[in-house]
Amino acid sequence: MRLAKVYHYRYTFAMSYYETIYEYAADNYGLITSVKAKMLDVPNVELVKLSHRGRLARIGHGVYRITHYLPTPLDKYAEAVAMVGENAYIFGESVLAMHELAFVNPTVILVATTKRIRKTLPAYLRVVYIKDTGDVTAHEGISTQRIVSAILECRKNIMRDRLENAIDEAGKRGLITQKESEYAREALRNERKNSK
Repeated sequence: MRLAKVYHYRYTFAMSYYETIYEYAADNYGLITSVKAKMLDVPNVELVKLSHRGRLARIGHGVYRITHYLPTPLDKYAEAVAMVGENAYIFGESVLAMHELAFVNPTVILVATTKRIRKTLPAYLRVVYIKDTGDVTAHEGISTQRIVSAILECRKNIMRDRLENAIDEAGKRGLITQKESEYAREALRNERKNSK
């Protein structure tokens, strides 16, 4: 009887704040925001304490990363969305760069949001203000503009041939449907006719 009580106590203990954070962050590019921590009942002061102890690294206003984390090529996009905040998503050329389409490598990451941002953001981030969340999806857990919408968004900045190649490549890799491919091609053709 006593052994059963000990067993029950050992396996029903409450997780520590760090364990709660780690469990969430492990599936989110090692990131935790103060907003998400609050939703997980982790006080903001605990994020600060864990940062001082070297268990979390503060990477921006209200954004932390667990220090024992293996980096991925998508980290910078996840960070960008986390730093801008709720309802933010990768936008335009940055969507193409994220998917390695159209041979783009912008020096800044474009992040769209409906909210005004008053906090200071890193120089590699540019916020695009929009009226509504628009055509949004997720890629590997990161909110992004849909690829077709991103391609069409880039018509003024990227050569038409590159955008057509991006449509081809996205289709081959199953990133867009045949219907989306046809829609994007038609939109590019119509724009060419109208510009003549």
